[in-house]
Amino acid sequence: MDISSGVILNNGVEMPWLGLGVFRANEGREVEDAVETALKHGYRSIDTAAVYGNEQGVGNGIRKSGVPREEIFLTSKVWNNDQGYHSTMEAFEESLDRLQTGYLDLYLIHWPKGKRSVETWKAMEELYEKGVVKAIGVSNFLVHHLEDFLPECKVVPAVNQVEFHPELIQPELLKYCQSKGIQQEAWSPIMRGRVNEMPVMQALAVKYQKTPVQIVLRWDIQKGVVTIPKSVHAERIISNADIFDFEISAEDMAKIDRLDKNHRRGGHPDTISF
Repeated sequence: MDISSGVILNNGVEMPWLGLGVFRANEGREVEDAVETALKHGYRSIDTAAVYGNEQGVGNGIRKSGVPREEIFLTSKVWNNDQGYHSTMEAFEESLDRLQTGYLDLYLIHWPKGKRSVETWKAMEELYEKGVVKAIGVSNFLVHHLEDFLPECKVVPAVNQVEFHPELIQPELLKYCQSKGIQQEAWSPIMRGRVNEMPVMQALAVKYQKTPVQIVLRWDIQKGVVTIPKSVHAERIISNADIFDFEISAEDMAKIDRLDKNHRRGGHPDTISF
């Protein structure tokens, strides 16, 4: 396994295990440089969203990198205000325009919004059938959201991107997604840098001669979870990818698992107000 390695999604499309997240990366030079740096150092997956306000910069960074578009797995998301059949179609085209691309590799519903998400999904299924997106999925869906949603789907979501880190593992959600052939993906995997302060992660970093961040990103992959750490600093982007030359033992994986507190650092999908 190396930085080019990926997982095969339920529709046969390959998605890299590691990607660059650009949440809160500023539009313009900051996000452009981050994307360009990541791609020049072997990353082949970039995750953005309409609401991040930086799709234009992501597109610019891809172009500046010189890496062919067809080698890149590009993800974006439809925002809550744009959910619904017709508004999703419009939002998708607007994302393509900003990203300066003719297609997406993965398009996600950003948050569950009940019946509106079912309408959104019908639009996404059409986009998928037309071939302008290679895979479609959801984000921040819990088990009960999926139980309500899946009976309405012709196409089973390929991915569920959720908050996932040592303090929020949600094993029942991971097991459920695996049982349905839905690939789980982690946002906020390094807990906004908090993993660096955790004694267990510090001790494992010493043992494996890695950083706490590298330990947790490797843990993600060994849990079977795609991971997209965010950084705009070149040295950290490069460091985050140095996770393919070691393996965490089963005993140490269990130590990390025991850090679970069911503690969220982002919004709860059932109470989110936007």
